[in-house]
Amino acid sequence: MAFTVAIAGKGGTGKTTLAALLIGQINKAGKGPVLAVDADANANLHEALGIEVEETISELLNRINRNIEPLPAGMTKDQFVAYKVHQSLAEGDDVDLLVMGGPEGAGCYCYANNLVRGFMQDLSKNYPYVVMDNEAGMEHLSRRTTQNVDVLLVSSDSSARGIRSAGRVKELVDSLGLDIKKMYLVVSKVTEGTIDALKEEIDRTGLELVGAIPLDDQVRDYDLRSKPLATLPENSPVVAAVSQIAKKAGII
Repeated sequence: MAFTVAIAGKGGTGKTTLAALLIGQINKAGKGPVLAVDADANANLHEALGIEVEETISELLNRINRNIEPLPAGMTKDQFVAYKVHQSLAEGDDVDLLVMGGPEGAGCYCYANNLVRGFMQDLSKNYPYVVMDNEAGMEHLSRRTTQNVDVLLVSSDSSARGIRSAGRVKELVDSLGLDIKKMYLVVSKVTEGTIDALKEEIDRTGLELVGAIPLDDQVRDYDLRSKPLATLPENSPVVAAVSQIAKKAGII
C-alpha cells in the first residue's frame, strides 16, 4: 500500500505549494513515482507541477451524466467511469496527477468525493507514494475523503487566526476518529520572529510544529509569471524548508 500524505488547511496557506515541492523531494530522494491527487474544487496543483490536464473527474462525470459520452454496451456506469478515470491521469516526470475539479453541475458533490476515495484506494496500489492536496476548509474531513493517511500536514499562514483554524482541523480529526497515523502543523509565509510570536497559539493546538516555510519573493515571482513551482531551484529557501519538513515528518 502507498505511503499517503494529505495536506489540509484553510485557503491561502500554501497547501498547493507545499504539495508540489513535497512531490519534488520524494522524487529527488528516488522514492517515486508519486500519485498526486488534487482534491480541491479550485484545482491548481497541475500548474504548480507544470502538468497539462485534459479532463477532471467532475468534467468526466458531467459528460457521462449528460450522455455526451454514452456508456459502451455491456459496461456499467461505475465500470465506465473507472476506465475513463484511468485514462484521465495526467502524466509528468515521476508523477501522475488525478484532478477532481469543481462540482459537476447542480446537486451534490458527494459522488465525486466518493469516487476520489475509491479510485485512490485502487490507483495507489501502483505507486509507492500518494500526495493529496485537499480543498480549503474541513469538509473533506467530515466527508471522510481524507482518511487512511500516514501523514497529515495541516497548513497555516503566519497569523493567529490561521493557527486557530489549524487547531480546529485537529479537533475535527480527533472527533471523527479518522485513520491518520501522524499529524503535524506547517506554518507558511514566515518572517523573522513569526514563530516566537505565535508560540502560545501553536501550543494550544496540540499539533507538533514540523516546520516553517519562509516568505519568499521568488515564489511570488513564479506565481506572477505562471512558472511551475516544481522548478524552483534547490537553493530556494522554500525548497530547503520543505526538504526538512519531509525528513522530520518521516515522509522520506
